[in-house]
Amino acid sequence: MKTMWAPWRIEYILGEKEEGCVFCNAMGPDDALTLFKGPQTMVVMNKFPYINGHLLVAPTRHVAALDQLCGSEMAVLLKTVEQAIAVLKRAMHPDGFNVGLNLGKVAGAGVAAHLHFHVVPRWHGDVNALAVFADVRVIPEHLQATCENLKPHFVDIDLTI
Repeated sequence: MKTMWAPWRIEYILGEKEEGCVFCNAMGPDDALTLFKGPQTMVVMNKFPYINGHLLVAPTRHVAALDQLCGSEMAVLLKTVEQAIAVLKRAMHPDGFNVGLNLGKVAGAGVAAHLHFHVVPRWHGDVNALAVFADVRVIPEHLQATCENLKPHFVDIDLTI
């Protein structure tokens, strides 16, 4: 058996757990991992990413399902996903993306009560197949460094429909 050391995880393991909805909390003024807050949508860094640049795009309104969104919310949500992809292309130059959402706990939603898209950049040769074979993820850059790299790009996003 091989051992992989991840001493930064102890902060999460021993630290206080966030109360309430992580997305609703991200709308507050102090969330360091929130990249964008608009009237209808938000973009946040995934605290437990599959790879660097793993973003979560959610409506600001606390809803669990697509059919709970009005037409304008749906349009702006998909436009925000599109703009998040554009930012990642500019800032990180990935070769492709996985984009999707998990609806309901049984479908893998970690936060089932608040709908959110995953936007995951991918590169040729990235090693995140290790998660499938060895229950290991390789993330070469610290989450906060990735956040600081991406945040300035979200100032200019265009959500015009």
